[in-house]
Amino acid sequence: MGDVEFARLATAGRAASGPGSRLYANSENGIGWIARHLAHTDLPSAIGLLKDKIRFRELLRDLDPELFVAGGTVDELARLDPSAIPFPVVLKPAVGFFSSGVRVVGSERDWPGALRGASADADRYRGMYPEAVLDFARFVVEGRIEGTEVAVDAWFDERGDPVIVDVLEHAFADEDDVTDRVYLTSAEIVARWREPLAGFLREVGRRAGLRDFPVHAEVRVDAGGRIRPIEVNPMRFAGLCATDIAHFAFGIDPYASFLLGQRPDWEAIARRESSVWALVVAEVPPDVDRARVAGVDWDGLAALVPRTRALRRMDWRRYPAFAFLFAEAPDRDPAAFDAVLRADLKPLLRMR
Repeated sequence: MGDVEFARLATAGRAASGPGSRLYANSENGIGWIARHLAHTDLPSAIGLLKDKIRFRELLRDLDPELFVAGGTVDELARLDPSAIPFPVVLKPAVGFFSSGVRVVGSERDWPGALRGASADADRYRGMYPEAVLDFARFVVEGRIEGTEVAVDAWFDERGDPVIVDVLEHAFADEDDVTDRVYLTSAEIVARWREPLAGFLREVGRRAGLRDFPVHAEVRVDAGGRIRPIEVNPMRFAGLCATDIAHFAFGIDPYASFLLGQRPDWEAIARRESSVWALVVAEVPPDVDRARVAGVDWDGLAALVPRTRALRRMDWRRYPAFAFLFAEAPDRDPAAFDAVLRADLKPLLRMR
């Protein structure tokens, strides 16, 4: 975040100290700045409570009491008795972003290698984001939550009521997939999840004291319909332009919705929108040296989806993805995105 962006943040921040004041951070890189300059507000404590996955689990422990959770440094986790860990589990940084360093550990046999991998990730991702955004000092290991994964962008009004601006179902290639490759949305998907998610968010907001506050939340919904929380990310919607899927699919501007108090009319949207939309995150495969990537076959990437509406190119030298793709399947068929979900993206990268 540059000086101009920080100056704008500072101007907004001076007013972000009373009821009805709203501040949006388009990048989590601003979290450290908020902690230093807006300590007189409730924002730093709310951000810290949600951003730290260990503290977040403690906040909501009674909502999912049977979920196994442990946290600590790699050395501390190495002292756990592996026979007491209910594999499979998910190991991830306690302060994370963009699924960086997230891994599924399938069995006790895989545990030592996963811890070594966690240590190696600290070197791999060092310097990519500020420590307030991604920090490999501590990790959380938690039981694998089964069910449909759903992401939601929402904001809390001055009374603490959540306003949903986007709902996405996270598609996976298989049970071991932990990537962010494909998210799907449609008016039907929003209608399916909007009320249950609003109830969940209302409870989170009550416990965390959230007012005039934007979030990007991810949950799993099990076979019985119970919402099981994964994480609630503070001060932003889906990052790195991803929340723009609301604009393409529904004509919603999430930023204006929050900052100007514009509430989407989901009933009217459902009457006019019938397509299935996909947000595609084209990641650089983890075994590819990003510094050796010379270019990308952009046409080949677009050909993997039925109808490309926008393609946002990323700097693959700085980030673990090379593009965000917004695509439409007018025939309401989510299977239209199976090709890009399961594709090997390496052939799209031209190496030096």
